[in-house]
Amino acid sequence: MAGLVVRGCSVLVVPEAGECRVEEARDIHVEDGAITAITPTGELPAEGEVVDANGLIAVPGLINSHTHSPMVMMRGAAEDVSIGDWFNQKIWPMEVNLTPERVRVGARLACAEMLLAGVTTFVDHYFHADQIAEAAFETGIRADLAPTFFSSTGTEGREAAYDTAREIREVGESAAQGRITASLGPHATYTVSDEDLARTAEVARAEGFRIHLHAAETEDQTGASREKRGLTPIQVLARTGVLEAGTLIAHGCGIVDTDRTLLRKFADRTAVAACPKVYLKLAMGSTTPIRFLQSLGIPVGVGTDGAAVHNTLDVWESLRLVALTQKQREQDAEWMTISDTLRLATRGGAAAAGRADSIGALEVGRRADIALVDLSGPHCQPLHDPRAALVYSVRASDVVTVLVDGQVVVRDRRLTTIDLDEILNDARDLAHTLVDLSRDGAVQHYAP
Repeated sequence: MAGLVVRGCSVLVVPEAGECRVEEARDIHVEDGAITAITPTGELPAEGEVVDANGLIAVPGLINSHTHSPMVMMRGAAEDVSIGDWFNQKIWPMEVNLTPERVRVGARLACAEMLLAGVTTFVDHYFHADQIAEAAFETGIRADLAPTFFSSTGTEGREAAYDTAREIREVGESAAQGRITASLGPHATYTVSDEDLARTAEVARAEGFRIHLHAAETEDQTGASREKRGLTPIQVLARTGVLEAGTLIAHGCGIVDTDRTLLRKFADRTAVAACPKVYLKLAMGSTTPIRFLQSLGIPVGVGTDGAAVHNTLDVWESLRLVALTQKQREQDAEWMTISDTLRLATRGGAAAAGRADSIGALEVGRRADIALVDLSGPHCQPLHDPRAALVYSVRASDVVTVLVDGQVVVRDRRLTTIDLDEILNDARDLAHTLVDLSRDGAVQHYAP
């Protein structure tokens, strides 16, 4: 892979702790997909391609820590309903219509949307995940993919999901040079039996997979779990071996203080993804307890969930809502600072993606996943603090150029790997087939 230099940018430095800072007039040198040096502009000669970044700020590529990417095909089709009706009257009946082709078309659109917004990695949990892998491979984005299953699909469905994860990992390691990875994806503690959770944990430990699932999404779910099982969802994950195997928990809004000991015990292999827009929109009653989780040493990333509820895959929007909802949750305006919020979307997301040591910061030795952002727009000016602008003012359309693994995948706000018009036309042609509610049945019933 040829060398490359991102020349003349400002650089957002995101340390492991403490204040983020911006270093001016820097060159980022890249070789074989990794950052080899960050120097004052012009200090080292440029070798290979030069990306002119004058007037732009380089930030670590954003990480969407939990999403269902093909659900962009249902964007706007399930509005103003309760969480129960969202599942039972809208989404799960719609998902009867899923086919490999429809998933692939949705995934291509999702990858395009995320790349154009500076998202360089997404952590996905959905059906037909092999098709999502194809879209990620084609578009050049980085991805961790968890093939989803319910216990209602039986042993055959469960084992097929495991096989898909194995295939994705094999292809990701060879054709995608490790850019695409796989996790195991049981849907949730309330749709997957203890037996299947235990089997998933066994496979994860034996074959080196992580587990990505929904757990303790709401306080009501936690209450229902206690009534039915005498255990919180987190206690279920501990009893079945899922926490021990290593887990990304989506949402966790219903995590309670009695989960503290278990979470602390497995903090070295647990992460949580927060998707605050969803909690507001579905009136879920709470948000992810980030302060509590961080006090236990558990990393938290920022996600969008699926666009069928979030409407966009815009992590800028998500990180802004994380900051606002966390201040409100804790009734503390000094909590969730701009630096801590930026850290969630970068280093926190890297941990959620299982890549804490290779992405999430612009540092020598890490992969060159970079978003170049223009802060010159009127909504960001005057620019007293670029960090504040990144959290509270930036729009997805402010992203100019994006690199993944040292490859330019967006240049001057245009995708370089795929034809956006073709993607949009394919999505428009097929979208009506996915939101059709005329067929009987549903993939599942929400009754936690």
